[in-house]
Amino acid sequence: MKIVYMGTPDFAVAPLLALIKAGHQVCAAVTQPDKQKGRGKEVQMTPVKECALKYGIPVWQPVKIRDPEAVKKLSEYQADVFVVAAFGQILSEEILQMPRFGCINIHASLLPAYRGAAPIQWAVINGEKETGVTIMQMDKGIDTGNMFCKAIVPIEEKETGDSLHDKLMEAGARLIVEALPQIEAGKLMPEKQDEALSSYAGRLSKSMGLIDWNKDAAVIERLIRGLNSWPSAYTFYRGKTLKIWEADVIEMQEKNGILGEPAPGCVARVEKDFFDVITANGILRVRTLQLEGKKRMPVKDFLLGYELKPGVMLGQPCAR
Repeated sequence: MKIVYMGTPDFAVAPLLALIKAGHQVCAAVTQPDKQKGRGKEVQMTPVKECALKYGIPVWQPVKIRDPEAVKKLSEYQADVFVVAAFGQILSEEILQMPRFGCINIHASLLPAYRGAAPIQWAVINGEKETGVTIMQMDKGIDTGNMFCKAIVPIEEKETGDSLHDKLMEAGARLIVEALPQIEAGKLMPEKQDEALSSYAGRLSKSMGLIDWNKDAAVIERLIRGLNSWPSAYTFYRGKTLKIWEADVIEMQEKNGILGEPAPGCVARVEKDFFDVITANGILRVRTLQLEGKKRMPVKDFLLGYELKPGVMLGQPCAR
């Protein structure tokens, strides 16, 4: 098939590679404009642009895909289908109806659950046991179009947003290559989504990562995994941001070394390679962290340079 591919981040790279290797004619890669990143403000290409250029595919980076001149340029490709994966812009109805087979989206959830921008992370945060990828026909709604096929991906006990991202990226790559020939042959009949089962996965923000110690330990631990690696879960220690990268949930029955009834956020126990923090229900055992201005490290290394004693309150000034 003659394809215009629309995508921007890492998630969209594996499907693009799979389409190229499957022998499809990718006549253009449409991606977001390059942006400045890092302290040096260096302009960096999007991952999809890097991949496309490597394979000699023309790259186009419209600021607004809905502008009349952009719509006109899209029509000139005369593609059979537009394949979309985390492109980052909303397509107009005119664009959606332009190719012979319309616009086919690779969405990282089992629709109609987790429509929206961050389905991968929210599936971890909410404690789902499985998620997956849906190949769908795009319409003017946000991930509301009819579904062609799905692939289920289990969520492991210690799954992070990053690890699940990679699994779903590969699943999406396999599924789109399987689906396109069947769509072209008319063998995949689109299925309407059940609105009663729909849910929405809103965009992530840095403020989401602030740990509320008045929540259950299990909820906090899922937040830590779901927001790994961005925007990350964090608290405060001596006025500095303290990111927590890895932790375990410990039942409150384990009282060794814990005195009295400390409040949520209180460090209750410190050992050589972990420390325990009280939550509303259960204990969060912190194992890997990162203090503001420092590298990520195991708690064992952190304790070599910083004194942490039971009674210290995280997220507020130290207890006296």
